Amino acid sequence: MREWRDEGFVLAARPFGENALILDVFTPTQGRHAGVVRGGASRKKTPHLQPGAQLDLVWKARLEDHLGAFTIEPLRSRAAVAMSDRLALAGMNAVCALLSAVLPERVAHPALYTRSVQLLDLLGQSEVWPLAYLNWEKAVLEDMGFALDLSACAVRGTNEDLAFVSPRTGKAVSRQAAGEWADRLLPLPPVLAGQGDATNSEIVTALRTTGWFIENKLIRSLGDRPSPPARARLVEVLGR
Repeated sequence: MREWRDEGFVLAARPFGENALILDVFTPTQGRHAGVVRGGASRKKTPHLQPGAQLDLVWKARLEDHLGAFTIEPLRSRAAVAMSDRLALAGMNAVCALLSAVLPERVAHPALYTRSVQLLDLLGQSEVWPLAYLNWEKAVLEDMGFALDLSACAVRGTNEDLAFVSPRTGKAVSRQAAGEWADRLLPLPPVLAGQGDATNSEIVTALRTTGWFIENKLIRSLGDRPSPPARARLVEVLGR
């Protein structure tokens, strides 16, 4: 019998049989991991198994490569905060959907897990959450091997007047170095380079750049799968 215990949060749940659910969770030591929750579709358990819910988890299976089953203990729900605020709901759905799409199964990403929990704990704080989400997307790209290098111009090596990002390399390009190639580059608003606070409009511009790398580099590297619609909905909500 194989067994582990960890804390984690729900990424997704789908029906399994008459009264069970297959739960997809993210934990610090086991990464993204699935398992069956017996009776998970019941009225008693379903409210505790929504995306973003924090759980104490015990997983057991006869063999390591089996789907296995979860025993769960609710720690805290984020549903109340999410359901009371449109941005919070869109944000939580985007975080869980993006992690579901890009995380490999059963591979630990402890630093990204910690950042993800910290981000989810900011839900409902609309004055800080959009910027925190942008920085989290940058962390996702870095953790998955597609880090952006925005510290200096890739062409001239200077850190002055950085205005663009190369879609080929993910490196910054200054306005002067871009020249006639500017229309082929991605925008680099100051907030994307970590320079202070920003309006939601500037953050949306930055998210269009991180989104290009998520869709065209990260997700494409994982095979033929679409970018999660929940992320596009979040960007739409932020842009209103």
